[in-house]
Amino acid sequence: MEYTKKLAEFCSTVSYDSLPQETILMAKLCVLDFVANVYGSLELDAVAAVIAYIKSLGTQGNIPALGCGFKTDLHNAAFINGTTAEAIEAQDGARFGGNHPGTAVIPAALAMTEKLKLNGKKMIEAIVAGYEAANRPAAAMHPWHTLGGFLPTGTCGTFGAAVAAGRLQSFSAQQMASAIGNAAYVMPISTGENLMGGYTVKIVQGGQAASAGLMAAGLAGAGVTGAPYIIEGSELNGGFAVITTAAAPKLEKIIDALGQHYSITDIYFKPYTACRHTHGAAQAALEIQDENKLTLSQIDKIDVFTYGIAKLAVGKEVTPGSSFVSAQFSIPYVVAVCLADGELGPQQLTEKRIADSNLIGLSNKVQIHADKALEKIYPEKTSSRVEIKLKDGSRLVKQIDIPKGDPRDPMEANDIIKKVKQFSGNRDQTTIDNVCNKILDLENITHIREITEII
Repeated sequence: MEYTKKLAEFCSTVSYDSLPQETILMAKLCVLDFVANVYGSLELDAVAAVIAYIKSLGTQGNIPALGCGFKTDLHNAAFINGTTAEAIEAQDGARFGGNHPGTAVIPAALAMTEKLKLNGKKMIEAIVAGYEAANRPAAAMHPWHTLGGFLPTGTCGTFGAAVAAGRLQSFSAQQMASAIGNAAYVMPISTGENLMGGYTVKIVQGGQAASAGLMAAGLAGAGVTGAPYIIEGSELNGGFAVITTAAAPKLEKIIDALGQHYSITDIYFKPYTACRHTHGAAQAALEIQDENKLTLSQIDKIDVFTYGIAKLAVGKEVTPGSSFVSAQFSIPYVVAVCLADGELGPQQLTEKRIADSNLIGLSNKVQIHADKALEKIYPEKTSSRVEIKLKDGSRLVKQIDIPKGDPRDPMEANDIIKKVKQFSGNRDQTTIDNVCNKILDLENITHIREITEII
């Protein structure tokens, strides 16, 4: 089966006029959520270091580094905007692919839309096509691609960024297949070790995928060809999906209901600045705190019961000196800071907050357990149960089966607007309202600069 070609053929024909209204709305909500994450990430020291480095290169261009006060070339703008969309770890996600398509697809689409001076409808087409190209290969390989040591946001995100850029340039099916083939050749390896080790280079995976995707599409547009069977492979080798996946990929997912169901409608949004595997525990802790108004001195012990992959991926502790990446991927830290602060946003990821000895002490009281019953219902439900034993002997218990933001308990437009405002810090709220209104009216924007110039 020619999976790559079929995906390329479809993505080259995505048209605004044929998209369902719910798909168009989701594309706009993804852009709105992207902006929230850009704002929130600008508070992080590691992000400031990335921006300073790119700025020091002195590259000239007309593409805005959003929220940074300067413009640069196509690739570096996409790199910065993808990094800021990724770093706060509140980005959108595809549950059945383990990837975060928006951090790669939207920066690439935004940069190319700006370069070509196109309108909002064209950008919506590009985003929808890009999410298909990022999500479907990721779903075909999930979770074995990640368990094999790769992060699909960087790898599959490059497919999505390349396709988004190609759609904006009206690529033929053949050119689109080359863009996908090129993407597999230039994409980042995105090693999981950097994430699991808490190294801050993890934050650039969306930006690198966006930049690499633009390069892949640019080369395809210039006539440079890539293998049009790169995902499934040929008699020469097993292809990208096979050689990067620890078990046989389910390639049929790449074309299942293609054109009938758009994967962007399956996207979840995050209310909290941490890995999605922590969200059930975070929501449970926040609800317990909201209902009981605990003081931290009342707490004797905290047990968190969850599914196996969550214990593996986010069960580790934080220690003094841990990075914000480690904190984002630590149920003990997330539960502790939710109980201590009553929220989990950008301010809970500052180096000063993470280093607080009282918070570290509380996190040390959190024990993570793999629960057979919760494992049995994963991945249909990503359940976590928090049990807090108080010093008076009483227990407080809360289980969350479907964390907020899932399509079954969605964050609506108003929820994401609140997120934009929460993450925007001290920025002028009239301007923030204007940004939100324009994004929600994206199909009527004649030039994307109407939005980018005020972010």
